[in-house]
Amino acid sequence: MGPSAPNANDSEHLLDQAAAGDQEAWGNLLARHRPRLHNMISLRLDPRLQGRIDPSDVLQEAFLAASLQLQDYARTRSMPFFLWLRLVAGQKLVALHRHHLGKKIRDAGREVALFQGALPEASSTALAARLLGREAAPSEAAMRAELALRLEVALNSMDPMDREVLVLRHFEQLSNAEAAQVLGIQQSAASKRYIRALRRLKEILQKLPGEFEEWWT
Repeated sequence: MGPSAPNANDSEHLLDQAAAGDQEAWGNLLARHRPRLHNMISLRLDPRLQGRIDPSDVLQEAFLAASLQLQDYARTRSMPFFLWLRLVAGQKLVALHRHHLGKKIRDAGREVALFQGALPEASSTALAARLLGREAAPSEAAMRAELALRLEVALNSMDPMDREVLVLRHFEQLSNAEAAQVLGIQQSAASKRYIRALRRLKEILQKLPGEFEEWWT
């Protein structure tokens, strides 16, 4: 797992300062959440746009949009700050998908309704790449490509909600409480779905040749 979440009280203090116009506090606050947000965008960026759109550029646009909306958010604080930033970044990503893909957006994968907006689903291509890890050597490229394709097909066979919980908890590294709030379900339900999704993923990986022993040893 990645670094632990920032201290909530400290983040609230920085948020108060940022809302009062302190740009240094705003920059520090964004820096704390940049890695997880960059990871989310990388996971959910449509494969057809990779190489054309850099996740860092999407994140910069999202931070600009967040800075313009900060005063409104600070008055209500209707959700945790990180989840609000994630929502703003997700809305920016959806807008870029629609701008660049146009009518092809229907082929870009379903959007997952979260909070007041929606996010593109993490593609099975992106998830397979994360699971496979390192780049293949030239001599292994064909075998790895076949394995990735088999893994994508298997991931697509999962229940969509279970796959989304898996993405949120394992790949985006959200806490169980954050995942539950994002999905609008009880924490107990989110925890049960995550356990079920991990069990299903383990079953999938055990059927594939020796790449994934760490998932069940």
